[in-house]
Amino acid sequence: MKKKVLFLCTNNSCRSQMAEGIINHFFKGKIKAFSAGTNPTKVNPRAIKVMQEIGIDISKNRSKHLDEFKNEQFDYVITLCDEANEVCPVYFGNTKKVHIGFPDPAKTKGTEEEVLEKFRKVRDDEKSKLLDYFKNKISK
Repeated sequence: MKKKVLFLCTNNSCRSQMAEGIINHFFKGKIKAFSAGTNPTKVNPRAIKVMQEIGIDISKNRSKHLDEFKNEQFDYVITLCDEANEVCPVYFGNTKKVHIGFPDPAKTKGTEEEVLEKFRKVRDDEKSKLLDYFKNKISK
């Protein structure tokens, strides 16, 4: 049976969108990932760009509020920023709540290339940590 995971972040614009794309790409057929925010805005164009660089298209994603998923059951709820971790609601049943934090690349100052490098670093860190986290939890 396919597992369900919800990634939470404040704005649902970068980190949670990239995490959703990574898990849906690498665990297709085994995990269905969703993402939401406590204060959603819009998907950051730089997140779309750096995900396209590794062959994952999140350009059709939209930012969603956590409330859209209030009646859903998840196997995992993973917060990706400290703020979302603090306000994450309680999930009952067999939901495993985990915090795996990453810095917000959207807060990076500098040239466009410096900002994109920060997005790439967060993307690569998420890919490494999330694939490692799920590889032993999902049956082959």
